[in-house]
Amino acid sequence: MSDLAAEYSICPSKKEGGILGWVKVGQMVPEFEEAAFGAEPNHVVKCKTQFGWHLLQVLSEREPVKDIQVEELHSKMQDPVFMEEAQLIDVREPDEIAKASLPGFQVFPLRQFGTWAPDITTKLNPEKDVFVLCKVGGRSLQVANWLQSQGFKSVYNVAGGILAYSRKVDPSIPTY
Repeated sequence: MSDLAAEYSICPSKKEGGILGWVKVGQMVPEFEEAAFGAEPNHVVKCKTQFGWHLLQVLSEREPVKDIQVEELHSKMQDPVFMEEAQLIDVREPDEIAKASLPGFQVFPLRQFGTWAPDITTKLNPEKDVFVLCKVGGRSLQVANWLQSQGFKSVYNVAGGILAYSRKVDPSIPTY
């Protein structure tokens, strides 16, 4: 497919051998999405859009980031092996961390993304489980999705964040 795209395509993706990367619903024109999301992996399908004819091949499908409930995370954190093996990251800002935090979490503030993101694979192992925490789960989901897009194999978003952890697991953790 890449050779055909490089030779015949008029799409901007031509220079990458026609590879579009990960796409999600709402990103492409409806006819293209229907063909792409209806295609079996590794089968070539064709579709016509307002831009012309397209040949496409879905190479793989990405699973959505998994949520982990705070009760389950707490249970896992009681195991010393888990605490040694898991990669726990908190994406809240330093002033938030000063108000409330959980043991074992490395701090990667989302506002400082540009400073830690370029070499994230030297700081975290893409082959190991990663658990991402924020205040209520929104920022951590953004980072979890980004980590997955960078090739991290097993990424979990802490559902409800530290606020849920305080309310459901450990009320001694301050809320803010």
